[in-house]
Amino acid sequence: MKAKKYIWSMICVYMAYLTHGMQALIFSQNQVNFATKWGFDMSNPESAAYAAGVAAVSTAIAWTGFGKFISVWIGGEISDRVGRKKLMIGGAILYIICFATMFVTNNATVAAITGLLGGIATSGFWDASGYPAVQEAYPAAPGSALIMIKFFVALSSIFYPLICVQTAAAGNWKINIVIPLVLSCVVLVFACIARFVYDDEKAANAGSGSDKRADQAEIDAAKARQLVAPGKFTAFLTYFYAFLVMAVMYGAQQYTKAFGLAYCGLSEMQAASMTTMYQVGSIVAVAFWAVMMSKLKWHPLKVLIVDAVITAGSLLAVLLVHQVAIVYIAILILGFGCAGGALQTGLSVLQEFVPGPKGRNTGIYYTFMGAASYLMPVIVAKLTVISGESKAVYTLMTLMFILAVVQVVATLYLILRYKKVFGTTPLAKAE
Repeated sequence: MKAKKYIWSMICVYMAYLTHGMQALIFSQNQVNFATKWGFDMSNPESAAYAAGVAAVSTAIAWTGFGKFISVWIGGEISDRVGRKKLMIGGAILYIICFATMFVTNNATVAAITGLLGGIATSGFWDASGYPAVQEAYPAAPGSALIMIKFFVALSSIFYPLICVQTAAAGNWKINIVIPLVLSCVVLVFACIARFVYDDEKAANAGSGSDKRADQAEIDAAKARQLVAPGKFTAFLTYFYAFLVMAVMYGAQQYTKAFGLAYCGLSEMQAASMTTMYQVGSIVAVAFWAVMMSKLKWHPLKVLIVDAVITAGSLLAVLLVHQVAIVYIAILILGFGCAGGALQTGLSVLQEFVPGPKGRNTGIYYTFMGAASYLMPVIVAKLTVISGESKAVYTLMTLMFILAVVQVVATLYLILRYKKVFGTTPLAKAE
């Protein structure tokens, strides 16, 4: 019943992440057009000017990650204090400013600042309020509510790269900025009219302290399930998991197209369709894991170990085999493994191992995510200047494979630790 009462808040959050799916790709999918707009000569892919333009775009992407990194930790605290609605509204306003400025500016530095604003809006405002909001609106299956966020990110990410190629070919590439700008305005309207569970309960319990007592009772009950304390290293690993997942996911999301152009001999449309294949894999995974967790009661750690192994295996295939058909299949499988909700599922594992205020835990978790979002494009920008775009992208893919292997090891450790902390194995068949 609660889900029906707060359906507009869920629609608001999911629409926000539909928009975010475009914001996350806007620089990489319009790389040449943005660099040209900022004054770089992109006529010769082998020239130093072209490499400088690519590096400028990667810098703008990096600033998006930096915006996430500096804002998400405090965003969670603010969300717990002032409620979800205000942060959803604030994020929409920042998105509108971001895309409007992106549309008019011809300066790479100003464009990088729009990336910073986009990162702050996404993590400091929307992640900090939207993630807990959907869990609170759908308490019967909070894991499924979370993973649906990924569904909407993937949905826009499937179509957006193809739209970018078509509009660029028609000479109207700025439409690729207008679309998320309009959607941001829609999110703002929804955020203004929607009711949020946390805000309503906070208002109802204002001055009584009962809301804090209820939250603490929930935390205490979660801690009471633990036979032994998880330990500091385990707690750290549940937070650091966001870095591992996001580093691979962000690298694949941003640079799959560049890899296809450099190593598979693809056209712009074919390379863009690789990004689409990646997102198709992720959207299939979202639907699949939603069923496995809500209907068959798979534990999140069981989901994560499958995801981690699939991610490592598909990246190895991409690195070793450059045949177009095999790379397409590997990219599809990669999307299933690393972009099918692993980030959101990891958050539910964190909440189980380290019970605490949802806003605060989300904030810390996504701080690690923000660090990955910042570091990966910085690495590409530096490597592009040193060795050129092709070698930089291949080196990045190799790094992603190494991190995927670390993710497998980390997940296995958490599975073993779970059995000791809770007395049951997360791999067991649900009763």
